[in-house]
Formats: sequence, structure tokens, C-alpha cells
Amino acid sequence: MKVAAIVPAYNEATRIEGVLQVLLQCPQLHEILVVNDGSVDNTAEVVARMPRDADAPTLRLINLPVNRGKGGAMFAGATATDADVVIFFDADLIGLKPDHVARILRPVLEGDAAMSIGVFRGGRFSTDIAQVLVPYISGQRAMLRELFTEIPGIERTRSGVEIALTLHFRRQRYPVSMVVIEGVTHTMKEEKLGWARGALARAKMYAEIGRAFLRYARISDLRHKLLLKREE
Repeated sequence: MKVAAIVPAYNEATRIEGVLQVLLQCPQLHEILVVNDGSVDNTAEVVARMPRDADAPTLRLINLPVNRGKGGAMFAGATATDADVVIFFDADLIGLKPDHVARILRPVLEGDAAMSIGVFRGGRFSTDIAQVLVPYISGQRAMLRELFTEIPGIERTRSGVEIALTLHFRRQRYPVSMVVIEGVTHTMKEEKLGWARGALARAKMYAEIGRAFLRYARISDLRHKLLLKREE
């Protein structure tokens, strides 16, 4: 099965190189697509100058002229490849290793799951506890590409993309596997932007997650009601 790694990136020039260095070492990957989501820093330049070995996966850069949010960037990547399986990674990860990539991919490639989700453990307390409480918002996940692109409106979910994915897969009863990835964390918004701007960005993110939850939970409820009517 052909596998593409997709990395949505918005102003990640100082962080994305470390993630790409790891992905370029992964033999399971056929290509890596970085979706530069309207960045105003030099994210695109950093990606363009990444050194590449002949045996490494193909590295492609997709530049979006305006910011579409995480869901829009992920959709742009998923529709720009013909890979059977896509695996998404945040651009600000710390501690990612090739073995983590292989372990997240394994349940999907072996047919045990339609989607697998990488969950942080042992990185640092703040990100660990967040994924203990809400593991279904993790951005590290592999899935069959056609199941991602079939989700209605997924390109408009922005930061709510992970909860939209979770609710859709649950609604369709697609099997999902949780994979612990030890020692991995990410840079928090407050660290990127400062406390004030970071807090505002976090509030915006939570609002987008909330809107996605309300929308896709409502779709799930409607489907359940339709099924009940058919059974009557």
C-alpha cells in the first residue's frame, strides 16, 4: 500500500525541520507532503532547502495562498496524493522517532484498524495529561485516505478536524486503534506566541473544536434517528 505523510504547517519555520528529518528516515513512507497553510514566516523556504537522500521518501511542498486552518490544510494534502494510506503529523512535534511512525501505521497497514491515533506519554506532563483527558484530539493519526476524503465538510473544520474525524469514524463504526508514542510532546501555543496571544489562540482553537463537535454530533444524532425510523 502506498503511504503519504501529510504535515500541515502554519508559521512553523523554527520547528518543522526536526519533524521532517525523522519522516525522511521512514522506509514505510513513499512521499511526504508539507502543506504550508498561508504562513507569513519562512516555513516554505525551510522545507525547500531540506537535504534529501536518494532512498528517502519524496518531499513535496504545497503552498496555500491563504490560511485555511488545519482541516483545510489536511484536506489539501489528502487530495493532492493518490496514496492508499495517509498519516498526519503536527509540524511542532518534539521527540518523534521513526519507530513511532511505524507503530502508528502498523494497525492500518495490517488491516486491524481503519484509523490509528498516536497518543503522547512520557513527553511532558502538560501534553500527557491533555491526551489522557481527551486522546481523540491528537493530531498524529493514520487512516485510509478514502475514509478521510469522504467526510462531509472536513475541509472547513479548521482546528476541529480531529474531533470531526473521531465522530465520523465512530458513527460509521470504523475500527480505531490507539497507539502510545512514548517521549513525544509538542510546542504549546503560549510558547510560540507568548502568554497573551497564545491564550487567545488557544481559545479560538477550543471554539473551533466546539463548533465541530456540535456539527458532527448533530449529524450522528440525525443518522441514529433515521436508522430507528427504518427499523419501525
